[in-house]
Amino acid sequence: MKDAERLALLKIDLQLMTNAFDDYLLALLGAAREMIAREGARLTESAEDEQLLRMYAAYLYRKRAEDKPDMPRMLRWALNNRIFSGKARKDNAAR
Repeated sequence: MKDAERLALLKIDLQLMTNAFDDYLLALLGAAREMIAREGARLTESAEDEQLLRMYAAYLYRKRAEDKPDMPRMLRWALNNRIFSGKARKDNAAR
């Protein structure tokens, strides 16, 4: 998926209609990718990984406006599942 498609889907999630925040949102997508990688997940081009990337970027956008910017349980759950499934694939490939 191309950055333009990711950006368009992220804007729909955030209910943004203008292009005023496009550069910022693209930076958040990049930061989200790096933060997910730091957690130990290697993202692919799968629909599930693309959704995880957008969820994380949307969380980064929303947390700056919230009083308690804790990571939503849904996002933590999806991230943990991605990390563990990646480790399981790696373990199975090593056998």
